[in-house]
Amino acid sequence: MGCGLSTPDNDGGGGEGARRKQGSVGDVVVFVPGLRAPMGVDLSQALAGRLDKSAVERLSALRARVVDMAMQESAVALKPRRKTAARHGSSTANLLQALEDYLPVLLGLVKEGSELRHSVQFVWTNQEDKAEETAMADAWYEVLSVLHLMAMVCLLQANSLLLPRAYGDGYGPRVSEESRRATVDVFLKASGYLDCAIRQVLPQIPSELRFSTLKPPHEITSISFSTFLKCHFKTSKLETSTETALNFRRQLPVDLAEGNLKALSMQALGQGVDMQLGLAIDSPKATLAVKRRLACEMVKYWHQVQESIPELPVSEGWGKKHLLFVKWKYVEAKSAAYYFHGLILDEGNSEKSHGMAIAALEASEEFLKESKRASAAFHATPPTSRSPTPFGTAKYLFDKIPKEASSKVRINQDLYTPERVIGAPPPLPDFSLALTPEDYDLPPLDPLWNKEDGHQ
Repeated sequence: MGCGLSTPDNDGGGGEGARRKQGSVGDVVVFVPGLRAPMGVDLSQALAGRLDKSAVERLSALRARVVDMAMQESAVALKPRRKTAARHGSSTANLLQALEDYLPVLLGLVKEGSELRHSVQFVWTNQEDKAEETAMADAWYEVLSVLHLMAMVCLLQANSLLLPRAYGDGYGPRVSEESRRATVDVFLKASGYLDCAIRQVLPQIPSELRFSTLKPPHEITSISFSTFLKCHFKTSKLETSTETALNFRRQLPVDLAEGNLKALSMQALGQGVDMQLGLAIDSPKATLAVKRRLACEMVKYWHQVQESIPELPVSEGWGKKHLLFVKWKYVEAKSAAYYFHGLILDEGNSEKSHGMAIAALEASEEFLKESKRASAAFHATPPTSRSPTPFGTAKYLFDKIPKEASSKVRINQDLYTPERVIGAPPPLPDFSLALTPEDYDLPPLDPLWNKEDGHQ
């Protein structure tokens, strides 16, 4: 079992991998809680004499490429400018390819029977955890971090695709139908990476390391690397207080907690359905029933996000912003679902149906107001962000609900006395969820490891 340590987040921290205090992250449609970036590791020293030199050099080169590209991307990825969206898309695609190239080689460290799993202390910066960075001498931690980063890169790509841009056709900047369709596939891919992390990687990490504790004992401030080495190689008996500290530091950061991985996976699916609903709204062939179903599915996805997301540090930074994003999208989904549900109920002929329609449409309007407040709070929370021009579902709701919903409510209220109108909103229909994560499993080992087996 590998031991790990985390560096507490403090204002005096510095160094190349320190978490920067960001003032603004630009236009945000898709929430990405920053980018966890890998720190440089001397693999040649850690694997000397235990792995063929050419294999070490290959592994080192692939990881160094990821480190360099991730550091560059983390500095600019969350500030995509509309004029440079294509260039940004290219850089994220290159980073994703670098991660995909690295993973099959990395997996050789955790293959069955390998004695190399705990040979390297991998270090990654955190974004949502209180600790600035987490180190762990376990190659499965590296695999988990790689899959998480692959998913976050996909979410960055989706955000870039959904920023309005000019097409030189005389119309203003907009998000094209092609971009919205493309993001559905990107969202499914992101969800697939996270689903793989939950299914195939987390079970490999001992359960005592998988549950993050956000509040360490007050007296714990740091653990020296020598203490880490003593723990890993079991060369000395640690004092009780140090053991307590080490147990805390060995835990995975909240960024990689199972609940957070599930929440981000469900977020990707929820935003994928949002794109589908927006496309259905624009399509004259889509029926009201189809739109209601998609909106109700979106509510269920965001409910699962809310149920899965772990306790996050909310004093500052990404944790508070993450929770506000979930609240915003959840109530926005409810607004859409109650709106379309109300329109269908209004097509009924009974007084009861019309009464429920009034209640549903009024609920829709209230949820829309709440979503606007949640959106404003999200964008105002540091690191601050901007909301691009609404499109798709959001634009439709902003245009339709204040006018059409209010009009239908007034008409029905004129027909029936207030005491005969049902006040509580009716329950939403329960539909099974159609979107699922893209099928993704850990790739087969790089052929490099076949050669290594032959040398042993």
